[in-house]
Amino acid sequence: MGPARGSAVVGATFRRPDTIMTRAEFERLVVEAVTLIPKRFRREMKNLALVVEEEPGPELLEEMEIEPPDSLYGLYQGTPLPERTWGFGNTLPDRITLFQRPIEEDCEDEDEIRAVIGETLIHEVGHYFGLSEEEIEAIEEKYWRGQTLTPDEDDE
Repeated sequence: MGPARGSAVVGATFRRPDTIMTRAEFERLVVEAVTLIPKRFRREMKNLALVVEEEPGPELLEEMEIEPPDSLYGLYQGTPLPERTWGFGNTLPDRITLFQRPIEEDCEDEDEIRAVIGETLIHEVGHYFGLSEEEIEAIEEKYWRGQTLTPDEDDE
């Protein structure tokens, strides 16, 4: 697999009781976020695993050079599409991991959790497609301004 690329964020130091979810509740919000990715991009997402884990381990945070109070919401591990050559294949899936605890810790309510999952997923999918940090940030800005497609608007 290629280098790890993640979304580092400033983390909270405590968990708010009103934002603690079951894994099933959190995964439901992840599925909702996936459906908001335009179909033309979803169709190109092949051999890609989307995984939810409780939190990043200390080894991963050290490897990513992330120190408290910062944390990690998500991580893309794999070979971005533009970096694949003709001989690429017969490999394990690329992987996008979303870390539930840091997202819950930094959010006030379910709506904010949903929004952060969406932005994190956009960020990590951007790495999959080989976008630069600047390109990803521009897309994230549009996301926060509400300039994203709804599933019904994506006719392609």
